[in-house]
Amino acid sequence: MADKLTAPLYSSDGKSKGEVTLEATVFGIEPNVPVLHQVVTAQLAAARAGTHHTKTRAEVRGGGRKPWRQKGLGRARHGSIRSPSWTGGGVAHGPKPRDYSQRTPKKMKRLALRSALSARAADGQIRIVEGFDWDAPKTKKATDLLSAMDVGGKVLVVLDRSDDVAYLSLRNVENVVVNDQVNPYDILWADTVIFTVDTLAAASGTKDYSVGDEDFVKEVDSQQSTVDSQNPNDELEASEEPDAGSEREAGSGERAATADDAPVEASEEGSE
Repeated sequence: MADKLTAPLYSSDGKSKGEVTLEATVFGIEPNVPVLHQVVTAQLAAARAGTHHTKTRAEVRGGGRKPWRQKGLGRARHGSIRSPSWTGGGVAHGPKPRDYSQRTPKKMKRLALRSALSARAADGQIRIVEGFDWDAPKTKKATDLLSAMDVGGKVLVVLDRSDDVAYLSLRNVENVVVNDQVNPYDILWADTVIFTVDTLAAASGTKDYSVGDEDFVKEVDSQQSTVDSQNPNDELEASEEPDAGSEREAGSGERAATADDAPVEASEEGSE
């Protein structure tokens, strides 16, 4: 991909205002298709209600009496008319209410979002609007803006939550989805993604999505930090322990003093 990614900038009435440089770490990476598939699958699975329910033979009303006796009639043996093999009977191994949501790691979600944005940026399907300074909600203004930007097909417009006028103007336009958040599924669904200057800054400017060395545990660094943390204590213990050489010197001095004192005591006893 190109080193410098740009997107056209427009005013609220559709006039060209130049270009805006896109963040390379968000709009300029190589799309990871397997991660995109897994995240979109998880997103669609989480949207399922999971309220399906079928009745088993124990839940269907009736069937408490054996339809006919076990032997002697030449018929197949049955114990209930609500068996799954009977019309109107229960359903064997049918769907029951369940939760379809999947746990997706945060880094995988971020990578999928950056991959989807990068795919649209590589195709030149990112548009930027300075802001919506419309006084009142008008669908005509929204359609004129889309026509001036030469936008066709399915469009995703990312607005700030405070852009009520723009939301009311765009919500009735066909094949246009207005949202205050972005997700991989909506980006891949849309042929063109339109940001405002504020939402573009929120999507790309404030957080670094790159994975660095600090995201992993290094055993060497942890061991080194452990050794470093133990060094001050070792130095303190070493400072408290007396030196062996000084002990030997002190001991020899005491022995010398004892040897010098002995003749003095002996001379004093002899004089007495």
